[in-house]
Order: sequence, then C-alpha cells, then structure tokens
Amino acid sequence: MIRALWTAASGMQAQQKNIDVVANNLANVNTTGFKRSRADFQDLMYQNLKSTGSPATSTTQVPTGIQIGLGSRLAAVSKMFTSGDFTQTGNELDIAIEGDGFFPITLPDGTTGYTRAGAFKRDSTGQVVTSDGNPLSPSITIPSNATKINIGNDGTVSVQQAGQNAATTVGSIQLASFANPSGLSSQGKNIYLPTDASGTATTGTPGQSGLGSIAQGLLEMSNVNVAEEMVNMIVGQRAYEINSKAVQASDEMLQTANNLRR
Repeated sequence: MIRALWTAASGMQAQQKNIDVVANNLANVNTTGFKRSRADFQDLMYQNLKSTGSPATSTTQVPTGIQIGLGSRLAAVSKMFTSGDFTQTGNELDIAIEGDGFFPITLPDGTTGYTRAGAFKRDSTGQVVTSDGNPLSPSITIPSNATKINIGNDGTVSVQQAGQNAATTVGSIQLASFANPSGLSSQGKNIYLPTDASGTATTGTPGQSGLGSIAQGLLEMSNVNVAEEMVNMIVGQRAYEINSKAVQASDEMLQTANNLRR
C-alpha cells in the first residue's frame, strides 16, 4: 500500500507536467512560427518479487515472474516541427518558409539564433530585423528611397528605387537546417539555439539542398491544433484524477489496517 502511494504520486506529478506542456501550447496558439511541444513519458524501475525464468522445481521454470512497477516520469518534451497554416498579410517584409529551414538571426551577444517567425521589419538604418531588433544573418539593408521590395522564392531581395526603372538586388536571405531540429534549445522570443543533439547548422539557398522556399507576403502561424490540445488536456486531467483516486484508495487501505486493533 505504501508502494501504491508513491507510484500514484509519480503519476500525478507526470500528468501535472503534461498539463504544463499543453497549457504552453494553447498559450501560443496565435504565436507566429510557434511549434507545439509533446510530452513523452516512460515507466520507472520495477521491483522484482519473483524473477522470470527462476527454477520452480528441478525440471521447471517460472514462466512470467512477478514485477511491480513503481510509476512513471517525464522522459522528454519534443518539439513538433510540422508546418503551420499560412496567412496572407500583404506586408512586403512578412515572409514564410514553405518547407524545412530556419532564418538565421544575429543575437545581441553576436551568436546566431534561428527562427521560423518571418515577421520582419526595417530599423532606423533600413536593416531588416526581427520584432526584437535582431538583424538577419547575413545582414540585408533596404535603401531609404526604396518604393517596393521584392523577395524571390530563392531568397533574393531586390528593391525598386525612386527614379529608377530597373530593380536593384540588395541581398539574399539564407536558410539553415539541422540534422535533428527537435534537439534545438528553445530560448523564447521565437528563437532556437543549436545544441550537441541538434548538430551544427547547414546554411544554404532557399529551394535547394532540401531547404524550403521563401513566400513573400505570408506568415506561418502556430502549428497548435486547439481541438487536439483540448483532448490532450482532458486526458491529462482525467489521468491526474484517477491517480489521485489511487492515492485515496491506498490511504483508505492503510486506515483500515491501522484500525484492525481497537
């Protein structure tokens, strides 16, 4: 009965973390470029009361044995890098990645971060930056007299300037890919950093070497499915509830044992 108390308590703790993951997904249902997370669980160690295959007699063996599980725990929280829906904005610096890849971003400390959120803007110098002011890598600067910005599917950025008929190329957007995107470290603000698990970034031209192409005037929305997350929340809530019932049942059994002698 004491074993059951701790086993059920581990289940409650696991389901609490599950609800935490679901809540974060739902909180970011409208976050541009957000990728939903999934909680993966695994069972804990087992207590062997009778080993499988142990001798029953001189000529027979125990076929199954007795193993009592000791609960569950959170094993991993994985990012699901499936594409989200695209919404048309008409903004010249709103760009989406159709396929695999990340936008490289130069962070304030000089390191390179990566994002799927393509809601870019111009700063006071004309540099293309994120909403937090972090510039694309390599840097692209839009001339102050530009009247129109064109971004090709291959990431080529050209502008139409006042008084000129021909378009001028001002830079090219590069994309980065990783051997294991789920191994990236989420930093918040739509930024990911590489880790040993993700591998190093491979940078290339959009539309080539397995990288996605660029779509101007579109934004990739969150890939969170509200109906699916609501179901996950209900399942997690009921699992938490039934584990609490197991704690209550164990407590009542202990109470019965304590009351045997009066």
